[in-house]
Amino acid sequence: MRHLPKSVLTALLTVYIVWGSTYFAIQVALTAFPPFMMIGTRFLVAGGLLYLWQLWRKAPQPTLREWRDGGIVGILMLGGGTGLTACAQQYVSSGLTAVFIACSPMILSGLSGLFGDWPRRREWLGILSGFLGAVLLASDHGFAAQPAGIFLLLGAILSWDVGSILSQKKLKMAKGGMGFASEMLVGGAFLFIVSLLSGEKMTGPLTVQAFSAWAYLVVAGSLIAFTAYMYLLSKVPAGLAASYAYVNPVIAVALGVAFGGEHLSGKAMLAMAIILGSVVMLTTARRPVK
Repeated sequence: MRHLPKSVLTALLTVYIVWGSTYFAIQVALTAFPPFMMIGTRFLVAGGLLYLWQLWRKAPQPTLREWRDGGIVGILMLGGGTGLTACAQQYVSSGLTAVFIACSPMILSGLSGLFGDWPRRREWLGILSGFLGAVLLASDHGFAAQPAGIFLLLGAILSWDVGSILSQKKLKMAKGGMGFASEMLVGGAFLFIVSLLSGEKMTGPLTVQAFSAWAYLVVAGSLIAFTAYMYLLSKVPAGLAASYAYVNPVIAVALGVAFGGEHLSGKAMLAMAIILGSVVMLTTARRPVK
């Protein structure tokens, strides 16, 4: 990865490591927060903090069109992507959820191709091998599902990928942090309204552990990692930006082995090797334009 600009490499590692570590934080936060409330409030707070930071830096305010376009991306990615995934996990096993999410780089690369930026042969090899590695890794957790969960997951992946590609190719959002803040604020508000309309209530007492997990999701998962992902979409091919879908489960498994006393099977080790090989192919497929 040495040929990658330092900013791109930093953003990649941030998305890989931070989003890979949020699996456990989400489980802890859900002991107190219902799904839509947890997701909505974390993005509302993260977007608010980023917005205030940009105001302090005297960044120009988004125009009405930029608010509209940022809102469209935020509703698609956060409302549709994360919201529908949270609903789907009531009907689909974690293994099948991981497999569906691993389809994201293929879908995103295909959508990018419709705008004239088709992946190269080496990128397709990396995308396909990463998907196979993700399927192999997820097979340890089973593939149980109800039909409703399948449709919800399909909707979630399509919403996330369409939002991602529109932000990259079509819609005009505010530059830099203001654009990311507008996405999080509108997407978070949308999810919070859904939470209120669906009558969600706290699922348990707000313990120190649950609040700490929620705060970690706000700062690390949303403010830092989501911003890093949106930055990647503006700088690198879609397949490389979406490669987090392969690496996040690897990070989650590694953390489970290191801190949760989980066992690492031979099949999981092979899957992790395949996934890391796919990332090497994706990161070396193109040299970035200076």
